[in-house]
Amino acid sequence: MTRPRRADFSRIRTISVLNRKSTVTLRDHARPVDGARASFAEFSASMPRFLAAANLRTLVDDIVRSRRRKKPVIVMMGAHVVKVGLAPVVIDLLERGVITAVAMNSAAAIHDVETALWGRTSEDVAENILDGTFGMARETGEFINGTLTAAHREGDLGYGEALGRRLLAEHAPHAGSSLLASCARLTIPLTVHAAIGTDIVHQQPSMDGAATGEMSFRDFRQLCDLCRGLTGGGVVLNIGSAVIMPEVFLKALTVARNLGAPARGFTTAVFDMFPMYRPTMNVKLRPTQDGGRGLSFLGHHEILVPLLAAMIRERLAVRKARRG
Repeated sequence: MTRPRRADFSRIRTISVLNRKSTVTLRDHARPVDGARASFAEFSASMPRFLAAANLRTLVDDIVRSRRRKKPVIVMMGAHVVKVGLAPVVIDLLERGVITAVAMNSAAAIHDVETALWGRTSEDVAENILDGTFGMARETGEFINGTLTAAHREGDLGYGEALGRRLLAEHAPHAGSSLLASCARLTIPLTVHAAIGTDIVHQQPSMDGAATGEMSFRDFRQLCDLCRGLTGGGVVLNIGSAVIMPEVFLKALTVARNLGAPARGFTTAVFDMFPMYRPTMNVKLRPTQDGGRGLSFLGHHEILVPLLAAMIRERLAVRKARRG
């Protein structure tokens, strides 16, 4: 019987761990901080320098660098960002000149309007769908649909700007917590992208399909123009939109390039609770495949977005101190 052949380990060459290139060293480890005494800068510096933590620092660097070079920082978002109370965090970055444009689906605009006018939003869908009252809040539909219809008939405003201006004109009680009103006040572009039939205001008698479609189309054209600025820098964030904004962004970027803009060399980042096909392909990978950087962060928005914003503010404060 033939005996099996086995490798002769006595002939194996080994090397010293001291001469081997190692990807993990002590200087990259996390450091515990005293939560009662440490500053946020100390906390931020204490995070490990691996994977998502390292990528978050990279994203902060890219955002701060983009603004220093006067490149755009565009934040795209779904409704969840507004529902979990993150508008004040985004508004702070708008007021600091960090975010240069906002693009949202129309569900986000609905939650924003309700928050601005009545300080409350988000109904119990499971309960209200049983008796056919889900999405039938009369005041919400009449305000949004009425605003769009009037703006469509009377002027050249887009979806987002029309809503923002009306909230300001009517002195909405909670306009300070509204992205629409804040962008109108700061004259920062905010575009709203509707898909007819996806939102509660589309199922009410006040709905005007022609007005809604035209107003959203105006905002799409504005986003196409904003994407022309993503040349040799800039950042696009997609926070919590699984379908609408990734699809809209891919088309807007295509239009910008088709019109001659060399929109390449920018950074994109996806923030979501689960890996999603369209954000991964249409925001992270495809737009940056010929130059640029695509990042993704998995986790709850109500944790990650305040963390990102605080890191940006801390970095800006350090830069200001160094200049001073």
